[in-house]
Amino acid sequence: MELEEGPINDLMSLGLAQYEARVYLALIRRDSYTATEVAREAGVPRQRVYDVLEALVRRRLATTHPGRVTKYSAVTPELALARLMALRRESVDRLERLSEGLARALQPLWSEGRAHTDPLDYIEILRDPKAISERFADIQRQARHELLTFCKPPFVAPAENAEGIKVVQRLHRAGGTVRAIYLNDALGNPKTAEHVRRFSSAGEEARFAPELPLKLVIADASFVLCDMPDPVAGAGSTTTLFIEHPALAGCLRLAFHTVWEGAAPAPDSSLLPKAHDR
Repeated sequence: MELEEGPINDLMSLGLAQYEARVYLALIRRDSYTATEVAREAGVPRQRVYDVLEALVRRRLATTHPGRVTKYSAVTPELALARLMALRRESVDRLERLSEGLARALQPLWSEGRAHTDPLDYIEILRDPKAISERFADIQRQARHELLTFCKPPFVAPAENAEGIKVVQRLHRAGGTVRAIYLNDALGNPKTAEHVRRFSSAGEEARFAPELPLKLVIADASFVLCDMPDPVAGAGSTTTLFIEHPALAGCLRLAFHTVWEGAAPAPDSSLLPKAHDR
């Protein structure tokens, strides 16, 4: 039976990825399903359905029935929605705390900047896609100990990004840290899934979150590249800032790790869909 788009979109608004929403809506149609059955009912690729079911069980939106063949059931919609709302409230509370802390940390920088003869000495404003891509490559090359990233589309580097993989391998061999947080539904895109697979193999630690405030790269708690909506340029436009300021980078590093602690670990890389699977 065709699943209605309205409920799927509503569940996605509450924090579920598209496949998670489709599988939950399929599960409520019957007492229990095997993974194969629910993949067919929900229209979800079979190689993805196990990860999706595990995510629903982890969020306490579904339960398992062990046996010769494991079966899955949905919890009642009333309970599932209450749990989703609780998670959203926790997320909003966490972002409010982050915002308050960030405001306190940025206020001295703002005050200092009022007396600065040239407030853009440590800020570079970028709008050209080529210049953004080049600056992204620069900040990767500059990293010596740590590289932290909020990854969300649109991406400035191709999935293969051989130069980026070399950076990850170099930092990993030197005992450094490379961490990236992706959106929950990132693995639904074959190219992004391939990117995660390749970078994880190189030594990147990946986690997944339902939402990310902006695109962000922090190198060595000193350099920041962030992409933010540009209300002047119009809807859908963004301005990228490159900032060399340890105080701001250190503050954003703390914000990154707060989101990291609440993000879900990556699934086994062998279960990630390959680009040729679709």
